[in-house]
Amino acid sequence: MIHTRGLTRVFAMKRKEKVEAVRGIDLDVEAGQLVAFLGPNGAGKSTTLRMLTTLLPPTSGTATVAGHDVAKDPARVRSRIGYVGQRNSAGEEYRIRDELVTQGRCYGLRPREAATRADELLDLLDLTPLAKRLPGTLSGGQRRRVDIALGLIHRPDLLFLDEPSTGLDPTSRAEIWQHILRLRETYGTTLFLTTHYLEEADHMAERVVIIDGGRIIADGTAEQLKNDLAGDRIVITAGTEQDAEKAARIGGGTAEGTTVTLRVDRATAALPDHLRALDAAGVKVATAETIRPTLDDVFLSLTGRSLTDDDIPA
Repeated sequence: MIHTRGLTRVFAMKRKEKVEAVRGIDLDVEAGQLVAFLGPNGAGKSTTLRMLTTLLPPTSGTATVAGHDVAKDPARVRSRIGYVGQRNSAGEEYRIRDELVTQGRCYGLRPREAATRADELLDLLDLTPLAKRLPGTLSGGQRRRVDIALGLIHRPDLLFLDEPSTGLDPTSRAEIWQHILRLRETYGTTLFLTTHYLEEADHMAERVVIIDGGRIIADGTAEQLKNDLAGDRIVITAGTEQDAEKAARIGGGTAEGTTVTLRVDRATAALPDHLRALDAAGVKVATAETIRPTLDDVFLSLTGRSLTDDDIPA
């Protein structure tokens, strides 16, 4: 579905300075996958997305999307993909159903086919009661569902979603994800999305790709990345600072005050043995807990900084 080799984009800045926004991306996404594309602001996410959707030509390298070259055959790429950007797509003066039908006609659907497809998407995305409404009268979550419907009107094989739930309240975010997953189940659509909500990528995406400095620095399932690059933690509160220092030496961890942190594999399995070792050594333990790593922990281990520090869109 997506195949890139050495995909690069260089921007010419003032005084003829050249800046590499994307530095040789190699990426393969197979049909039917749900891929979350993560990275801080300035990492190259948006530039990569714009190249893959033919909105920006690559400086070098190749990219084939939905079976067509983005540089040599952009029109065919566009006919096979859908794109939902961060901003709302529907015109303010058109009723929702009319907008969907018009979008379908722009993609070459016949009038009856466009109308049938519009009704199908309105039903799938729970928008039928809103079909005659204007976009300005809808809530944020409802407008995002309209945006998704517009991106799907021509039955694309691949849908790009750029921050699909940004700015929504938790309930609306959950509803958007319910609809996104239903789309995948109903149509088998390949989904490639960016998000700064790491818990979304962690729980919803079957594959996570992290980009930083214009290069892909990690690629795998969320569980693989967390296990291989971050690891579980055991956090213990000792009775005294002296006990904490002793516990840290025994487990090979770090002590701060009376708190001891250890990085281990499979923390829930390791915790009982570790507690028995501390008890045998005479270390008094007040509390103990296991903590699973997050995707932000993965990024922190790779780069030394948090993924969430500067990744909230303006």
